[in-house]
Amino acid sequence: MSKGTPHDADSGQAGWSEGELRANPHEHSEKAAKVRSMFAAIAGKYDLNNRLHSFGRDQAWRREAVRMATVKKTDRVLDVACGTGDLSRAFADAGAAHVTGLDFTEEMLDVARTKRLVKRGMSRSGAPVIDYMQGDAMRLPFGEGTFDIVSIAFGIRNVSDPMAALREFARVLKPGGRLVVLEFDQPNLKPVRWFNKLYTNKIMPMTATLISRDKSGAYKYLPRSIETFLTSDALASAMMEVGFTGKPPQIKRLTLGVCACVLGTKGEGA
Repeated sequence: MSKGTPHDADSGQAGWSEGELRANPHEHSEKAAKVRSMFAAIAGKYDLNNRLHSFGRDQAWRREAVRMATVKKTDRVLDVACGTGDLSRAFADAGAAHVTGLDFTEEMLDVARTKRLVKRGMSRSGAPVIDYMQGDAMRLPFGEGTFDIVSIAFGIRNVSDPMAALREFARVLKPGGRLVVLEFDQPNLKPVRWFNKLYTNKIMPMTATLISRDKSGAYKYLPRSIETFLTSDALASAMMEVGFTGKPPQIKRLTLGVCACVLGTKGEGA
């Protein structure tokens, strides 16, 4: 994503129009600015909407992502699109040596910093276990082989060029490092898929918009961005294409396939 100026959440500019959402939002030339504006607008109610509209499952999904990543006490973790910091905190609680939470939207990071204290708020050296910073998933400000784990939860579809981001994730990981991607998916069972579509396309946009008082179209963008994004199988194939060939990617579908966790391992020669 290209960097831009955070948008006034109340002005309604740079939001998603009905016409833009009827098309593929991932192909919009101003996607980066719109996504940033959208998250700036909903940051204050983001956690509340997550808990209510996932029926409390969003935290369990994050814990499963951490479990799949098999965190070691020496691991350095980069949590991309960290938002309000819930996954970053889960990695810290799991015993990671250090977690860097990076997000494109400063307003989301402002919320994350208010939740900074976790079970292990400081390392043995007295340094914070978690640091938060603003940054771009497609241009990570880190050297090659810096991290043992890279994670991204519900954020890869919001990047302007997901393949560029995946290549960056591979670059900053050590050989043998793990990438864990948590993302919404399409359930396979027809009754579940029908209800999920009704809920995400009709019910959730109305209630979430009311709670957040959002004018950016964020909760109308959400279902459309899922429908037009890669499936978990296609995402696993994309990960292999950019160098996650150390082991075949693992896909774990959660809550009847509403979301999926995809784990890839960087190959030694990548």
